[in-house]
Amino acid sequence: MHKADGEGPRRPVSGAAGWSRKPKRIADLDISVTEDGCVVSKPGHDAMHYLNPTAVLVLELCNGQHSPEQIAELVKEAYGLPDAPVGDVHEALKRLKAEGLLA
Repeated sequence: MHKADGEGPRRPVSGAAGWSRKPKRIADLDISVTEDGCVVSKPGHDAMHYLNPTAVLVLELCNGQHSPEQIAELVKEAYGLPDAPVGDVHEALKRLKAEGLLA
């Protein structure tokens, strides 16, 4: 946030979840397809993350080339939705970041 009292330099506000404007997944994720989604793990870590197909699509689109809004548009196209699910994509990005899957 910007300081309201004018003290100090203004800093740019980062994305809603604190990632860069074009989110990027961490390198070397192990992604295993299951019957109804995927299991994602990081090499050297015991934690495993179950992701549904939509979350996997969002994670795959986090390649540093797309903004959250562009990701929402691509999800819209992939599922034939009438509107881009911007809020849902932002929520998915927050969760992926919290789980340590985004840089």
